[in-house]
Amino acid sequence: MPPIELKHTEASATVAPASPFTSRDFRDAMGRFAAGVVVITTKVGEDAHAMTATAFMSGSLEPPLVIVSIAHTARMHDKIKDSGVFGVSILGSRQQTASNHFAGRGVEGYAPTFEFLSGVPVLAEADVQLTADVRHSYACGDHTLYVGEVRHVINAPSEPQPLVYHKGRYVQVQAAA
Repeated sequence: MPPIELKHTEASATVAPASPFTSRDFRDAMGRFAAGVVVITTKVGEDAHAMTATAFMSGSLEPPLVIVSIAHTARMHDKIKDSGVFGVSILGSRQQTASNHFAGRGVEGYAPTFEFLSGVPVLAEADVQLTADVRHSYACGDHTLYVGEVRHVINAPSEPQPLVYHKGRYVQVQAAA
């Protein structure tokens, strides 16, 4: 198949001035982007540490890279910086309890079980477990983007529905007809 040739044409356009908005407006706008839910983990000394996040993405297939965005104020920020490794546990729809627990919502009676892949904790119940070595970190406003080279990937044998967060709540995903 021949390559597609892109042509640039000049066009006149009116550029509107930036409209004022608050940090709440921006946060609400970002909340309208449906996102999968993960638990980010690391180990410092003998202690496993975990937090719920939606700011996770794949970065590259070759080499296999993933990216997590962690607020400078989050306890996890310095723990990943110090350990140089992190785990990602991708949650399914039946794992809201784990998500709430690691988001600090205090779930009574929930006791997480961690598995360790080369010393990095991941949630035993997760639909996908992966671990990564930090290869790069980039300041990004009030967050740091940690780029990790993936070392382990374990997919659950079934393919359950994902846990998705949208506009401040969990939502169900329906397959298109």
